[in-house]
Amino acid sequence: MSFDLQPHLKGELLELRPLDTDDWNELFAVASDSLIWEQHPEPDRYTENVFRTYFQGALESGGAFVIIERQTQQIIGSTRFYGYDPEKSEIEIGWTFLARKYWGGRYNAEMKKLLLNHAFKFVRNVVFFVGEDNVRSQKAMEKVGAIKVGTTIREYGNHPPTPNVKYVIRRDDIVES
Repeated sequence: MSFDLQPHLKGELLELRPLDTDDWNELFAVASDSLIWEQHPEPDRYTENVFRTYFQGALESGGAFVIIERQTQQIIGSTRFYGYDPEKSEIEIGWTFLARKYWGGRYNAEMKKLLLNHAFKFVRNVVFFVGEDNVRSQKAMEKVGAIKVGTTIREYGNHPPTPNVKYVIRRDDIVES
């Protein structure tokens, strides 16, 4: 069975649907908050030119979503599946951002749960990469149960390669509730 990189996922608070070119205006309105990116390796992603590169890459990835707050039906962020490796039984969840109003727990937790439940139908391991200086996102990863397993160097847009912390959640470590 091949990995479905862009399912339509629904939870109590959120809906994740495939990113579309028509989502540009609403998603850029969220991403243009510079405080979202202040700890990110690409801290100027709030600018139109830099975000346009991110947006185009998301479309081309074939695994990107918009995150929709179900009550208001507003786009509040984006995330994606990336780097599916069937031999390692692994996929990355990343490239994620949420409007600051939705930081701090419930929304990120539900988004990750929806993505993980889908991913674990196809793979044993889900990996996440977080900028070494992005303490806020590192704490969020640990809050959803990800385990720090090492570091790696990654490139973001036209910025120099930067150290990232690698996290993993393994299907075998998840306790069904």
